[in-house]
Order: sequence, then C-alpha cells, then structure tokens
Amino acid sequence: MSRPASGLYAGVVAHARVKPRVHRLRYRVFMLLLDLDEIDALAARLRLFARNRWGLLSFHDADHGDGSGGAPRAWAEAQLRRAGLPTGGPIRLLAMPRVLGLGFNPLSVWFCHGPDGALSAVIYAVRNTFGQRHGYLIPAAPEPDLRQACDKDFYVSPFMDMDLAYRFRIRPPGEDVAIGVDAHDAAGLVLAAAFTGRRETIDDRALLRAWLGHPWMTLGVLAAIHWEALKIWLKGERLRPRPPAPAQGVTIVEPVRAAA
Repeated sequence: MSRPASGLYAGVVAHARVKPRVHRLRYRVFMLLLDLDEIDALAARLRLFARNRWGLLSFHDADHGDGSGGAPRAWAEAQLRRAGLPTGGPIRLLAMPRVLGLGFNPLSVWFCHGPDGALSAVIYAVRNTFGQRHGYLIPAAPEPDLRQACDKDFYVSPFMDMDLAYRFRIRPPGEDVAIGVDAHDAAGLVLAAAFTGRRETIDDRALLRAWLGHPWMTLGVLAAIHWEALKIWLKGERLRPRPPAPAQGVTIVEPVRAAA
C-alpha cells in the first residue's frame, strides 16, 4: 500500500525584521499537510482528528478558501481555471489545524498539481487579525526548490508598508518542508520569515504527541502576534493605515522567477 500524501510537520516559525527597527521572534508549531481527497478518510480513521466538527484537532472548510464553507477543492480549482491552469490533479494544503475548536492561520500554502501529478501552482493564502483573507496564486515549475515572487496586495501587519514585494523560497513537502517569505522594499530586505518542519505519519499517537508539545498553539500564535506587535510599537514603530482588501479574493501572479 502506498503511503498517504498527508502528513504532520512539526517545526519552527522564525521572523527577523531588519529595518527600520530590528526585531526577531521564534516559536514552535506544527502543521498538517492534507491531501484534499484524503481528509474524510483521515477523519473516519482517527479519533483525534475531525472534519467540520469539534475535535482535539480539526479541519474546517470555512477556515480556508473564501470562508463560505464550500468544498476546498472546488475553490482551489476555480482559481486554477482563472489562471488558465489544468485541474483534476492532487491538491495538498499545508496549514495549522484547529486545536480544541480554535484556529488561525496567518499563512497556509496550497500545493496544486496537474492531472499528471506534477506541481503546477502554489496558492499562498494569507489572513490578518482583522478578519480579512487574500491569496496569491503563482504558477510553478516542478522543481526541488521553488523561487517565486509577487507584489504585496493585501494588508497584514499594521507595522508594514503596502509598497513591498514578496519573495518566496519553497522546499515542497517531502521528508521535510521549508516555507520562506521575504518582504522587500525598494532599498532591500525588510522582513524574513520562515517555517521549517520534519514529516511524521499522521496517526493518533503522532497527533497526541504534537498536541502535548503545543497544547495552546492557536492561542499561542494569536498571543504571539499581539505581544510582538506591542513590542514593535514600544520600539517606536508607527501604525500604517489599513486600506480596503482587494476586490478579487485571489491575485493571479505572472510566473516570474525570484532572484536567488
């Protein structure tokens, strides 16, 4: 029997802000890589994982896509069709689950494959603490490591300008995964953020171990966001006004390779 595509990745999130004021943070989290066609089978097999209902760890359709609660695959394939890309292949979502009913994903990453199984696009789905969400879809070549880029269209942190560009450095999920996001202004690097994790098989023992190691992960992430924001504010950083969210829920990006 072939190994399921879904897996658990425990690792570390690190942020390093380099200007105008230096600020760093680092904390442990775990994420689930969920093949959208395997979620129901996982929920049926596992006692500690549920779909669209309360559980120790759970996946809720409304946490992803456009927030309507519709099928995640239908939402992702609608974006692929908008981008002129084929549909019907595997789609795998790297995101934090809800923990005891609470969930928040600052960034979740959709790995979209064509019917031949090759990686065809990545959707970077971003949420802010103001209840807004936005995605960036970037066509991708099936390379061991991806370098992608796009302009910032969506307000995330009140301490970051809007006229920034993102550079993504991705090692797609395998035995490990690495998601790097650098924010640049016209003069250079402003912020470098990354998640790195090692794969484990998803079973009840691994889920329990992950939860015991991160029992307050969702609250911890939200608390960390606000605590770090307070520290940045105390360092003298000014607040940026929040513009309206983009009219389109997903920005389709031309596949320009980012600089190494």
